[in-house]
Amino acid sequence: MKIGVLIPQGFTGEYSGWDPRLAWARTVRLAQQAEALGFESIWLFDHFHTTPEPTQSPVFESFVALSALAAVTSRVRLGHLVLCAAYRNPALTAKMISTLDVVSGGRAELGIGAGSRRIDCVAYGYPFPEAPERLARLGDNLEIIGRMLLGGRSTFAGRFSSVEDALNEPHGLQNPRVPIVVGGNGPERTWRLAARFADELNLDDLTPQQVEDALPIIRRRCKEVGREPASLSVSVFLSWTRFEAANDVVGLFRSYQGLGLSRLMTLDRSAVVDDLALERLASAAEMAGLVLG
Repeated sequence: MKIGVLIPQGFTGEYSGWDPRLAWARTVRLAQQAEALGFESIWLFDHFHTTPEPTQSPVFESFVALSALAAVTSRVRLGHLVLCAAYRNPALTAKMISTLDVVSGGRAELGIGAGSRRIDCVAYGYPFPEAPERLARLGDNLEIIGRMLLGGRSTFAGRFSSVEDALNEPHGLQNPRVPIVVGGNGPERTWRLAARFADELNLDDLTPQQVEDALPIIRRRCKEVGREPASLSVSVFLSWTRFEAANDVVGLFRSYQGLGLSRLMTLDRSAVVDDLALERLASAAEMAGLVLG
């Protein structure tokens, strides 16, 4: 099991009171440090302002920020955990992630989900329908993005989104395409979409026991669409609240070992002010048997 790290970008309020220039400089330094320490991947949230309540605190937009981090790193993989499907036209998302893949030398991963933060959508003027419609919109997004990431011309008419003879060149460097990561815990719709369209399903903050309970259902969703279950990787995002509450980080990481997960991702907010935080995180991961480097 590999380990990825969420790079602070302000979403959890970690840059409250910071000058934006200094906050961005810290984000860059932490991304470069994460790469040097051997973390497999770095990730950003796709949110517009702080949680749980919006405050006048710097929060960097994820696509622009990740593109900038691609230019100052060379090995580490780069992704969003996860993009909200409602924020960008799916054809534009395909174009943006394809460009990021070229800019990064073939290191991009497309993390995407249905979206769950009403407060962001209302504040920025996006619709926030009930979950069934958000998931149906995600399905249209995945149909279009999946086709466009393969290059050539794409045509698809969905209920909410469509493309007609759309070209996407360059369509990225990775073969056959940029990996798609679907994020979410919904066993009925989200996991079915992941089985149909994704290379990886990212589970949001599930405990080891919850993951163990989920895996047979995920395998069943794959079989329903005629897919070999082993071909769908499964990962877990470990929230900063559970990470910070853990008395034994090594034991916490070990509790996910043996479940067959591809990787674990987490955020250590103390890294904003502590130069050794990511070193301790990497050390704990190694002691737990996670793969670095």
